[in-house]
Amino acid sequence: MLGAFLGALPAGCALLPEGIPGIATGPDRFRESAGGPVSWPDPDWWRRFGSTELDRLMLRMASQNLDLAAAQARVRQADAAAQVAGSALLPLVTGGADTQRSRTGRGGSAARRYSVDLAASYELDLWGRNRNNLEAARLSAEAQRFDLGTTLITTEASVANTYFTILEARDALRIQEDNLRAARRVLGVIRQQVAAGTATGLDLAQQETVVAQQEAAVPPLRQTVAQNQASLAVLVGMPPVELEVVGEGFAGLDVPSPGAGLPSALLARRPDVLAAEAALAAANADVAVARAALYPNVTLSAQGGFQSALLGTLLRPEVQFYSIAASLAQTVFDGGAIRGRIALSQAQAEELLATYRQAILSALSDVEGALAALRETTEQERLLAEAERRAARAYSIAEDQLRGGIINLITLLNTQLTLFTARRNLSRGRLLRFQAAVGLFRALGGGWGPGVTGGNSVRISSAGSGGSR
Repeated sequence: MLGAFLGALPAGCALLPEGIPGIATGPDRFRESAGGPVSWPDPDWWRRFGSTELDRLMLRMASQNLDLAAAQARVRQADAAAQVAGSALLPLVTGGADTQRSRTGRGGSAARRYSVDLAASYELDLWGRNRNNLEAARLSAEAQRFDLGTTLITTEASVANTYFTILEARDALRIQEDNLRAARRVLGVIRQQVAAGTATGLDLAQQETVVAQQEAAVPPLRQTVAQNQASLAVLVGMPPVELEVVGEGFAGLDVPSPGAGLPSALLARRPDVLAAEAALAAANADVAVARAALYPNVTLSAQGGFQSALLGTLLRPEVQFYSIAASLAQTVFDGGAIRGRIALSQAQAEELLATYRQAILSALSDVEGALAALRETTEQERLLAEAERRAARAYSIAEDQLRGGIINLITLLNTQLTLFTARRNLSRGRLLRFQAAVGLFRALGGGWGPGVTGGNSVRISSAGSGGSR
C-alpha cells in the first residue's frame, strides 16, 4: 500500500522557496559622481593615505580586534549549524551489541546469548523540507560571512577616523600653543605701554583675558588626545596604557579620492546589502520548510544482526535476524500550529524583504552623501587655508603697527582673534576632509567585492529582474 502511494507521487513534488524579487537600483550613475574613472577601493585602501603608523594599526586590528573575533566565531557557529541541517539528508545508521544471561526454573542451567545488530533509518525528503532546511542554514552562514565583512569595514573606518582625530587634536594643540605664545607676546607689549603711560589698565585687563581664554583651550585638546588614544587601543585590541601614537599631524599625508562606479556594481560590493539578501533568501527557504509540514512524513527503516550462544561464533550465521519497515505519519489536528508557523515564517520573510530594500537605499544614499562630503570638504579646506593666510598677514601687520603706536589695542585684539579662529577652523577642516575620504571608502564597500567569500556569495539581481538566486 505504501509502495503504491509512493509510486503515485508526481515527480519533482518538492516545495521550492520563492525567488527574491529584482529591485531597481535607480539611475546608471551617482548624482554626485564627477564622471571620472572608476577606482574601487582595494583591500588595503588605507595605505593610500601614506601613513605607516596607520598601516601598523590596521594590521594589529585585523588580528586582535575583539568584535572581529566574535564575528568570526558566529561564522563558525553558522557553518556548524549548516552541517547539522545537512545530516538530515543522509540515513541515520546505528549499531549495537547485547548480551543476556537467563536461567530456567530452580536449579536449571544458565544460558547466555550474545547479539550484534545494525539499524538504519531514512526520511524520504519528498516535499523538500530537509533540503530547504539545509539551504536556509547555508544562506544564514553566508549572511554571517557578509556580516563579518561589514564588521571589518566598519572597524577599519573607526580606526582611521580615530587616528585622524588624534592627529587633528595634536595639530590643534600646537596651534593653540602658538596662539597662546602670540597672546602672551602682545600682553608683554601692552605691559610696556602701560608702564610708559600709552596704554590703560583696561587694555591690560582685556589682553590678560585673551591669554586666560587661550590657556583654558589647551586642557580640552589634551583630553581629546587621551580619550581617542584609549578608544584606538580598544579597536586594536590592547590595553590603553600600552598604545603609543607617534603621529603628530597631517603633514606628509595624502587624501585619496576613490572613484564610484555604477550603482548596480556598488551593491555587489557592499557586504551589508549581500547579508540582507542572504538573510531574505534563508527566510524564503524557511517558509518552504514550514509549508512542508502540511504533508505526510515517510520514513524507511531496516535492522539486522546475528545472535549466538558463544561470543566467538557471533559473526557466523548461526542465528540471523532482520526487519524492514516503512512508516507514514500525517498530522491530523494540531490546533492550527502548522499554519501559524507558516504565517510566522512568511511575515519574517516580508520583514527581511523590507530590510533588504532599505539596505539598498541606504547603500546608495551613503555613497551620494560621501561623494558630496569629500567634494565640499576639499573646497572648504582650500578656502579655510586661504582665510588663514590672510588672517596671519593681517595679524603680522597689526602687531607691527601696535608697536609703532599706529593702531589701538582694539584693532589688534580683533585681528588676533580672527587669526586664532582661522587657524582652528583650518585644523578642523583638514580633519573633516580626511574623515570624508574614509567615509567614501567605507560607503564604497571598503576592500570588499565579488569573490571575497570564496565564490559563494549571493548574487545581486539586475534592475527589474526577478527569480531565485
